[in-house]
Amino acid sequence: MAAAGRRLFNIIRSSEAPLRTFSSKFSKRKATKFSIFGFGGVCAAAGTLVFYVCRDVVRNPPLLPAVIAKEKENTKGKEPPRLSKKEERFQEFASCEFEGQIYMTPQDFLESVTQEEPRARIGRRKITEKELQKMLKNVPSKKKSSTQLFRSLHDQGIISYTQYLFLLCILTKPKAGFQIAFNMFDRDGNQRVDRKEFLVVEEIFGKKTDDESGESVSLVSKYLSPDSEEPSIQGPPKTTLMIHLFGSKGTDCLDFKTFFKFMDNLQAEVLELEFLQYSKGMPVINEEEFAEILLRYTNAATADKEEYLQRLRKRISHGEGITFQEYKDFCQFLNTLDDFTIAMRMYTIANQPISQTEFKRAVKISTGHDIAPHVVNTVFQIFDKDGDGKLSHKEFIGVMKDRVHRGCRYHLIKYEGLDGWKACVKHEMKSA
Repeated sequence: MAAAGRRLFNIIRSSEAPLRTFSSKFSKRKATKFSIFGFGGVCAAAGTLVFYVCRDVVRNPPLLPAVIAKEKENTKGKEPPRLSKKEERFQEFASCEFEGQIYMTPQDFLESVTQEEPRARIGRRKITEKELQKMLKNVPSKKKSSTQLFRSLHDQGIISYTQYLFLLCILTKPKAGFQIAFNMFDRDGNQRVDRKEFLVVEEIFGKKTDDESGESVSLVSKYLSPDSEEPSIQGPPKTTLMIHLFGSKGTDCLDFKTFFKFMDNLQAEVLELEFLQYSKGMPVINEEEFAEILLRYTNAATADKEEYLQRLRKRISHGEGITFQEYKDFCQFLNTLDDFTIAMRMYTIANQPISQTEFKRAVKISTGHDIAPHVVNTVFQIFDKDGDGKLSHKEFIGVMKDRVHRGCRYHLIKYEGLDGWKACVKHEMKSA
């Protein structure tokens, strides 16, 4: 009834302006007649409206709050599971769709691990069967694997979500862990990985517990376009990665040497892409650019990053420059941070900072190779707060662990809802 009253009031108010305009064209006497006639018509129409509104309210009374709450409770269990940060990032960067399922291109993958935001685009490109077959026909074999593979393919290929997880895993693996990764795929222990074994482990990558019952649900079925409810393909389609590793017929096998080469090339390609963004084609980057690359992947606040850079500028005015190989060696060392942490445990127990000599020795123990002395010195100038030549390895490890887990960086997390608000408060209190 209150709603009907408001609607009647609005109708009457809306009729006033036209009546005033209309009456100005006639004499006062005629305008009065027209105004009375118009007002009477409006009242009649409004009365009819009130009658029908009241009749509908009686026939269909509004739901009580308890009923509404009950309905919300019944539909609560049907809400889709919340996506992880990796899933959100995959959806954000995936630019193409095939038969109702979304995929990344090789270019999308490279951008997802080197850029904060995807490039602007209008919707996702829908790939036809004919276009996909043309793409897959041009995929190079594993014999032609190189550090240019993903860049040369550009947008002519597709990568599924489970393969995206596999590739992310490669980027964070130390070389010493390549054999462990190979053995995980080699289920029968014959030192060769076939397509079937690869798909079994790939399915493990695509499993996630979505509810309290502990039921594992394949993530692949989530990545459907809004127009599709179910995948229209039976089993996993041929993708760029599968063709590259196992051939067009899927009968090729991987030995460890080939597997190692693929993983090493992928790491090198991503690192080279990052390096070139700063070197602009030159053979070296300066020490400040090196620091910017390291800090861009961390959750350090903007003010903290600027403090690191200012400290470096004051302490190193004319640096030697850092080559790609030196940059690559340092980044591959970062993949062994867990082993490095163990090597530094004695200093943790004693709560003692470490010198450059001790740092280089711990790197040698955990990686088996040395890091260029001027690179170590640059790291110390960035993280040595008081300039005493000692490094708080706890702070260094904390910041560098963020750098290793590229693509799921804290500053890319969108604060949404109550959980997001709690995370934001916790992060701000931690950095205060």
